[in-house]
Amino acid sequence: MATNNDFGQDSEELARTYLVQKGYAILDSNWRSGHKEIDIVALKGNTLAIVEVKARKQGSLLAPEDAVDMKKIRNLVHAAQSYVISHNLNTDVRFDIISVIKKEDGNFEIEHMEDAFWPPTNV
Repeated sequence: MATNNDFGQDSEELARTYLVQKGYAILDSNWRSGHKEIDIVALKGNTLAIVEVKARKQGSLLAPEDAVDMKKIRNLVHAAQSYVISHNLNTDVRFDIISVIKKEDGNFEIEHMEDAFWPPTNV
């Protein structure tokens, strides 16, 4: 039986595959800046997508994207700033969420929310 950690890793792999099929180049996965982590860093054209992957099983009370709270947003913004600076990038940055729902029949439903949130002004 798969653990929650396996489910999370499998969901991130599905998200990476989805992004590649949509024409994104995956630059990094599980990139860390201190204790802050970016699930996926992807590039399409001149836009750097900072992607948070959230997974749930069908029937969960909380939608996957609803788990991205203000604390998580602040951590993603700080990590993205570190990524851009450490890689000396000059590109547009966008924050996306990919929601992965495991259905009862074992299949997965993937939803990609581009520009899911804007960085708060008080980070």
